[in-house]
Amino acid sequence: MSIGFFKHALNVVQQQSRRRTPHRVSQWFKWLSPGLSVKRWLLISVSGVILACLGLAIWVRLTPIYRIIQLFKIFLEFITDIVPYYVSGPIVLLCGLVLLLWGQTRTVGSVTEAFRPQGEEQLVDALMAHRRLYRGPKIVVVGGGTGLSTLLRGLKAYSANITAIVTVADDGGSSGRLRREIGVLPPGDIRNCLSGLADEEKLLTELFQYRFSAGDGLSGHSFGNLFLTAMSEITGDLERAVAASSKVLAIRGQVLPATLSDVQLWAELTDGRRIEGESNITEAGGKIAKIGCTPAAPPALPTAIKAIKEADCIVMGPGSLYTSVIPNLLVPEISDAIAASTSPRIYVCNIMTQPGETDGYSVADHIEAIDKACGRRLFNSVLVHKKSPSSRALFRYAKEKSHPVFIDREAISKLGRRIVPANVIQEDEVGYVRHNPYQLAKVLLRWYSRTPHKMSRFKKIYSKK
Repeated sequence: MSIGFFKHALNVVQQQSRRRTPHRVSQWFKWLSPGLSVKRWLLISVSGVILACLGLAIWVRLTPIYRIIQLFKIFLEFITDIVPYYVSGPIVLLCGLVLLLWGQTRTVGSVTEAFRPQGEEQLVDALMAHRRLYRGPKIVVVGGGTGLSTLLRGLKAYSANITAIVTVADDGGSSGRLRREIGVLPPGDIRNCLSGLADEEKLLTELFQYRFSAGDGLSGHSFGNLFLTAMSEITGDLERAVAASSKVLAIRGQVLPATLSDVQLWAELTDGRRIEGESNITEAGGKIAKIGCTPAAPPALPTAIKAIKEADCIVMGPGSLYTSVIPNLLVPEISDAIAASTSPRIYVCNIMTQPGETDGYSVADHIEAIDKACGRRLFNSVLVHKKSPSSRALFRYAKEKSHPVFIDREAISKLGRRIVPANVIQEDEVGYVRHNPYQLAKVLLRWYSRTPHKMSRFKKIYSKK
């Protein structure tokens, strides 16, 4: 039987009922798409029905089934006498297949209504998306702050095999208060990443970012920080708390703290001052000469090292250079694992300089700061934004003594880095400049697909995006 007969039969069924639209037919054919693992089970189901009927017939020694078969045989002979077998056979076969497909789709429709009562997405579409995402490349992203969560928001549309390695050096705001009062690791950056990877991102972000404005002890705390703190107390540590929260929130990928040690950042400034604490470094207002942490060599989370070793590509940044990106690399095992990786590695440079951290820095200065902190080269490419923000944004940032990061191509080339220029800027109504999460993810996946690596099967998929 050719596929043409099958399509024709579906068209006939469609014409008989006005309620069955071309959309419904297209949904039927989606179940025949490769990779869904549906057709094989459908064939097995049909084979099971045939074998069950055959077994029953043998068991009762063809009585009274034998008489039913005889009547059925007489009926078929009568049909073939009227309509030739080469016409009646395909028609009966088509009718059987149509009924079987119709029954299966109605069954799936009932299951869909039970599990997706709002009907916003067909089950077959969800299944296809699930298969595509979980066949995506294994991406490890290293950083912290809002920059990392922004990137994750875009990457989750291309792959569910994402691991975010997040700094736990934050000591300001709600996270800092919880760290001092309860003794837990700061959950703020992890909270942002969980929100970015969640399916129900908008609602979850609003919930996790909600800050209590009243209440003795609650004022200033975000719900997400309190949630993760409570989970840490229940499960025993932050790693288990994040894993349990990820299941509850149904996130795509995983979020891991870089270390479970109580890390505190310190910085030596060019004027000789030594600043203790992540939140104090930016406020000090000097130029950073050296960055470090206490304890000096905190142990890495084994799960994070395993993720780096298995990664198809590694992305660092965007985010505050000295207080979000570099703190993860001060964990020796993490920097060692990244340096030993043969997968493509890229650093996403910030669009604007950050007062108190990177005043007057160019792209090459950002690269040199990472190399100096780690004592080696960890990445071979750098993604930069090639167009300047609007004049309104430039004027707004100039008031804060912040300027676009200059792309000094010659200096970058001398450092042995490949430049990946792209237009990935997103500017809001008041002039704040951020990376566009979806454009940034698209550029990164296109860069990955064009980089020679062992996972070449993804090249065709992502080069078309």
